[in-house]
Amino acid sequence: MKTINFMGVRNVAFAITVLLTVLALFSWWQKGLNFGLDFTGGTLIELTYERPADLKAVRAELVDSGFHEAVVQSFGATTDLLVRMPGDDPQLGNKVAAALQKAGGDNPATIKRVEFVGPQVGEELRDQGGLGMLLALGGILIYLAFRFQWKFAVGAIVSLIHDVVVTLGILSFFQITFDLTVLAAVLAIIGYSLNDTIVVFDRVRENFRVMRKASLIENINVSTTQTLLRTIATSVSTLLAIAALLFFGGDNLFGFSLALFIGVMAGTYSSIYIANVVLIWLNLNSEDLIPPAKAEGVDDRP
Repeated sequence: MKTINFMGVRNVAFAITVLLTVLALFSWWQKGLNFGLDFTGGTLIELTYERPADLKAVRAELVDSGFHEAVVQSFGATTDLLVRMPGDDPQLGNKVAAALQKAGGDNPATIKRVEFVGPQVGEELRDQGGLGMLLALGGILIYLAFRFQWKFAVGAIVSLIHDVVVTLGILSFFQITFDLTVLAAVLAIIGYSLNDTIVVFDRVRENFRVMRKASLIENINVSTTQTLLRTIATSVSTLLAIAALLFFGGDNLFGFSLALFIGVMAGTYSSIYIANVVLIWLNLNSEDLIPPAKAEGVDDRP
């Protein structure tokens, strides 16, 4: 297979990376994340109807009853609905349920469950979720520094931060609800992107032994080309599965699948044009991969 000069356009890729990152951070600053009830607190009501429910009609009924901030979603079967309401009133769920039952007409609603999440619990979940991401990044940094070399670790962490920032930036721009399922998707993105990056890094390390006279840029181009088919096959198959969830998974999985879709694309890009470029900036060379010599004990016997 002919070697592709990936690093020949690294400056263009760097400009794109900076632009995407700045736009994502700007969206965070202007709009922030649209935290769901898992993080802000509120009430969740699960309803079931005798016949398929009309989402627009249910939303209109809630608005007419004074619940303007209610979020109505399909939940599993067409007869099941999920209503989410912000607020710290523990009785809010019963009030919403009563309003829907009263307006049910010839298709009455039956309440299956009502859950209330307090704002303090929501804040704890948000803090723990952020801490979980930081711990994951820290663990990855330590592992790669031990498994490969610290320059590889820096490249991987920079690319992972890019993937997370871009994904959250797009979610912020479109105000997609950020709940626990989306947080799980972000953590999955970290794992997926890391796996893709390690495959390329491992080939770069191997080629240092084979291509002794090649420059780092030549090594990266060859290594990336050698792993390209694997990267394409993995990314495309993953994106097809996620696309099925995105289009057919319903409202409950929309944020989760959208975050994964964005993250997988960002991870594929960053494993080539961010992680590798960081290695060039740090001037990785074959000497960095030579294990330090062990100090020999001094023989003081006569």
